[in-house]
Amino acid sequence: MPEWLWAPSPEWIEQTNVWQFMRRLGFADREEFLAYSRDHLAEFWEKLSAELGIEWAHPYQTILDASRGVEWATWFNGGKLNIAWNALERHAQGARANKTAIISETENGSSRHWTFRELNEESSRLANALAALGLTQGDRVALVMPMVGEVAAILYACFKLGLIAVPIFSGFGAGAIAARLKDSGARVVFTADHLERRGKTIPLAPKVAEAVQLSPTVESTIVLRGESSTAQIGWQDFTAAHSPICRSIPLDSETPALLLYTSGTTGKPKGVIHTHAGALVQVAKEIYLAFDHKEEDRFFWLTDIGWMMGPWMIIGNHHLGGTILLYDGAPDFPTADRMWQVIEKHAITTFGLSPTAIRLLMRTSDAQRFEMPTLRVLGSTGEPWDDSSYIWFFENVGHLRCPIINISGGTEIIGSFLFPLPIQPLKSCTLGSPAPGIATEVVDESGAPVRGKMGYLVCTKPAPSMTRGVWGSASRYIETYWSRWPGYWNHGDWASVDEDGHWFLHGRADESMNIAGRKVGPAEVEDALIEHAAVSEAAVIGIPDELKGETIVAFVVLKSPVSEAALVAHLIHNMGPTFRPRGIYAVDELPKTQSGKIVRRLIRQKFLREPMGDVSTVANPGALEDFER
Repeated sequence: MPEWLWAPSPEWIEQTNVWQFMRRLGFADREEFLAYSRDHLAEFWEKLSAELGIEWAHPYQTILDASRGVEWATWFNGGKLNIAWNALERHAQGARANKTAIISETENGSSRHWTFRELNEESSRLANALAALGLTQGDRVALVMPMVGEVAAILYACFKLGLIAVPIFSGFGAGAIAARLKDSGARVVFTADHLERRGKTIPLAPKVAEAVQLSPTVESTIVLRGESSTAQIGWQDFTAAHSPICRSIPLDSETPALLLYTSGTTGKPKGVIHTHAGALVQVAKEIYLAFDHKEEDRFFWLTDIGWMMGPWMIIGNHHLGGTILLYDGAPDFPTADRMWQVIEKHAITTFGLSPTAIRLLMRTSDAQRFEMPTLRVLGSTGEPWDDSSYIWFFENVGHLRCPIINISGGTEIIGSFLFPLPIQPLKSCTLGSPAPGIATEVVDESGAPVRGKMGYLVCTKPAPSMTRGVWGSASRYIETYWSRWPGYWNHGDWASVDEDGHWFLHGRADESMNIAGRKVGPAEVEDALIEHAAVSEAAVIGIPDELKGETIVAFVVLKSPVSEAALVAHLIHNMGPTFRPRGIYAVDELPKTQSGKIVRRLIRQKFLREPMGDVSTVANPGALEDFER
């Protein structure tokens, strides 16, 4: 029998939302429930939308229409609704009006609470101000903002009017911001005069102003904490004269709500399109079923509004009337224990972050000192785990009692293909199983299902939250996601399913290496290196080799001194002599995207002294300087 890291008690299982939903559908077996959700897609999503309490201004006629092909499937056809009504306005007018919707905490420890009524009033003022500028349904509004309560007000203001919100990572340079403003055709940009990071004030509005100069469609820039000037409008001046009442417009289910830019490291940024119905039902499903939302929950995910997880957290929790914490600052400042202090201060029940953040915190913080008694569920996403970091998170933050709901999907579906349900036992690093209503599979080169070894993660049927294309390029959408195996969504990840039916991810498939005829993903080699007690993080690339075709070069961030020879011996012991590396180099940090993904392509280009590609998606581009050898 497998050794489970965590297993739910019968009492735990019976109180979960997913178990009660299963029982209402007539299921007592998880696998039977999941099979039903995949085999009867339209029926499942209809019943789920009712379970989630999604309110329609006009009822839909059909759930799923794939008459134009699986790539262009539409959902809840004929229906009208609005995310802002479901996630905000109805709560502001009902019993939750005075319930805290947002706790906004800054790096210096100051915090502000927003009730649903206050958030609705602020978003209404913003919506009325945007309408006064002449913006109409379908216009794009960009956010280059710190992670503060106002970001939610902006999102809901856009949704109320049928505008398309375009969140952009505030850590981008002016060129990367401009690229997204130009591609989206944004007419208005919201920003703030500065960011605060590690005790330093970092100007933001000047950088956005530079980007706007390169973006001819932008007509107005609104600045939080700023004063009106010729080029920019202060937040208070923008909203003060406008009514705190604005009703959400009933919108067709397929109306775009969000244009999110992926954090990939190749080519021009891809803008992916998410609809009011598709995005709402997906994110609410995940908060309700995967994270087992309860009325008293306080949900905190360490993220940025420019990453998918920002809108995901806000919309998903608020639809269910939940309280969220938005944190603006570094996770380890002014103390390495900052996150645990925030959790205890605000009685957080659900806490999520990336494996990269845990690897940072486990080197310097002492989470074991903090009881964090209110924590009930942990979450993670962004990249594959390694055993030592995962177990540290489970033992030191979750104190052996909290399941880790490790989710994986992407910006392209504003949600997850895979996640564990809180009624199943968990192994280290597992993603559990396919998410309910998502027909995922692991396939080989020919598209045939495989078990017990790595293959490609695909989705074999449509889902409501799949992007409705790549902004401005239908052909790029088809080429990127649907061209390799006709009718299958190719997500580009290595995945595997073990003998117990547990699913795991192993990194990006397009980064695989062919070492002497043996294919291996870099994540597998990185995991082997991280198993060494002295290694905190690792990045692996393949470079040309006359004998093997490719050979391995590795880069490590160390927790303690260790010789290269010792690491080489460790890797050979774990992987075999075929995978002896050309070299292993210690570096101070690994270059990553804002979502925590290692940019191996750029590392390889830097190491080989090749022309660098687009570096706009790199959160810490200065780290690349350590990789030229």
